[in-house]
Amino acid sequence: MAKKYSAGDIQVLEGLDAVRKRPGMYIGSTGQKGLHHLLWEVVDNAVDEAANGFADKIDVTIHADNSVTVVDNGRGIPVGLHPELKVSGVEVVFTQLHAGGKFNNDSYTYSGGLHGVGASVVNALSRWLTVQVCTNGKLYEQNFKSYMSKGKIESGRRVAKLAEIGRCKNRGTTVTYMPDDRVFETLSLSFDTVSSHLRIISFLTKGVIITLTDERTKKDDKPKTAVFDYSGGIVDFVQYLNEEKTVLHKKPISFGGEKGDVKVQIAMQYNDTYNDNILSFVNNIETADGGTHVSGFKSAHTKVMNEYARQTGLLKEKDSNLAGDDYREGMSAVINIKMKDAQFEGQTKGKLGNTEVRTIVEAIVLEKLALFLADLNNTAIAGEIVGKAIKAAQARSAATKAKKLERQRSKLEGAPLVGKLSSCTGKKAVQNELFIVEGDSAGGSAKQGRDRRFQAILPLRGKPLNVEKRRLDQVIQNEEFRSIITALGTGFDGDFVESALKYHKIIILADADDDGAHIRAILLTFFYRYFKDLLTAGHIYIGRPPLYRVHKGKKSRYAYSEADLRAAQEEFGKDANIQRYKGLGEMNPDQLWETTMDPSNRQLFQVVLDDQAEAERLVTILMGDKPEPRKLYISEHANFNKEDSFYKEKVKTNG
Repeated sequence: MAKKYSAGDIQVLEGLDAVRKRPGMYIGSTGQKGLHHLLWEVVDNAVDEAANGFADKIDVTIHADNSVTVVDNGRGIPVGLHPELKVSGVEVVFTQLHAGGKFNNDSYTYSGGLHGVGASVVNALSRWLTVQVCTNGKLYEQNFKSYMSKGKIESGRRVAKLAEIGRCKNRGTTVTYMPDDRVFETLSLSFDTVSSHLRIISFLTKGVIITLTDERTKKDDKPKTAVFDYSGGIVDFVQYLNEEKTVLHKKPISFGGEKGDVKVQIAMQYNDTYNDNILSFVNNIETADGGTHVSGFKSAHTKVMNEYARQTGLLKEKDSNLAGDDYREGMSAVINIKMKDAQFEGQTKGKLGNTEVRTIVEAIVLEKLALFLADLNNTAIAGEIVGKAIKAAQARSAATKAKKLERQRSKLEGAPLVGKLSSCTGKKAVQNELFIVEGDSAGGSAKQGRDRRFQAILPLRGKPLNVEKRRLDQVIQNEEFRSIITALGTGFDGDFVESALKYHKIIILADADDDGAHIRAILLTFFYRYFKDLLTAGHIYIGRPPLYRVHKGKKSRYAYSEADLRAAQEEFGKDANIQRYKGLGEMNPDQLWETTMDPSNRQLFQVVLDDQAEAERLVTILMGDKPEPRKLYISEHANFNKEDSFYKEKVKTNG
């Protein structure tokens, strides 16, 4: 148990400086991603109290005016005077950059967040912020404000000193802040994004109950609410990941261990799909790029499984060992690490770099997984896992032969695409764009309308396979996917080399209808399953074609939504001509260039992979075998009462 948390435990490395001038350095962006990151920082401070055994309840409320409140029942931020700065611990935490108890392992054994930067950054980027601390029966409050003074914004200045304002029964910290609209492009948090983030925190922090309340959305005069209470921890997490899949064993395999300051928890469960899904976390920070803990898990898992397969005769003496990918087919796993002094590689903390962690994880997996397999009660489960891996190895062998035959059939990698891919003349991949276009008709218009110096066109002649329901060898045999793989030039299935990518923007261009949406979903699933690195690196985009062209005389305007259409009608008058585009093929080359290909006019949406757990569930729901979850999702998110205003107006006019 840590010693008493006091103002003297707060170490100050430097003062708050220039956060508002360079917010991207601290929260990534000033768009929605940065807005959510602001909330994560406040939540992380509450979670650190829970993770270290001082709190078991966190409440998050999004208010109607877009301000946010986070409440925890932890020890409370120290209210005493800091020995050096002679101001309260609360003021130090919210006004000094790199100030916090997280630099002192006596106060926090494990911590996430921005290592003490978070609270001050939130204050610096808010219009106002209020902190209330309940400790020793007394309630304290301090207010901060960002205001304009002599043409310059003063960020996160205290309104007054910390003051005792009353008595209280419980303990804990309450932070309420209003994101500054002078900094952020939007102040509207996404309920779905916030709820999925809090759900994961609840899985990883066993014993904490998190409540989310959204006062912006009300039903029967009650705000929208979600409660996350997962007493099973990461075992519940794995079951959540596999909720819409068919599992091979009902109870997940789980074990853990501890060595020195490193605590390891692992849970895994197999399903009948053909891909693995390993999520890893260190001190509640998701390590999307893996690291030493994931490497240790994979190497030990493969070794134990091969040894078991040999011992039981499932692999014969003449058989080669199976690859790790084979044993991980259909695996959903969560690796949860708690440790001091975690070293992350890269600014996004996406990869754990501590070399000693690999050895620790390997040792725990080698011991604990071997014990699980040796238990006769688990013989059936172990046999199913090895049997699935043997089938995966056979499919991988078939896929390897298919790739080899394809290369032999053509000495040049691009030869199968002659007459199909229209490449660009530019040699700089960072400037080049590949448009994957639905249909030959639209492909023809795109080829004529493009700027061939940097834009390549690959038309799809048919709807590709849904890869979620196919093994790797079947995916490679599909002509449409073979064309995409060859066009990208990065290699495939273990041979991926990002530096060989020929186009840094890969743009999916499909019709704005149901078929187009399905094709986009199929292609995104393909990239998610087999080219996830392209998604995480931000290379995948969706092009947005217009729905209408409104013109009157020599003036014209394109409308990408019903709101755009109404604005154009108001501008041009009700007697303006309206052309409705049912598909890309109806557009002339110059129109396609002007609306969807010209970098100065087009609307592109970058596909990001912020939450792998939710991405996995969504792909399973929308593209998996089970129809019921898909129907429920569609019924919840689709507006079946929406009328086609274009045809409604047309009928009214003709009537």
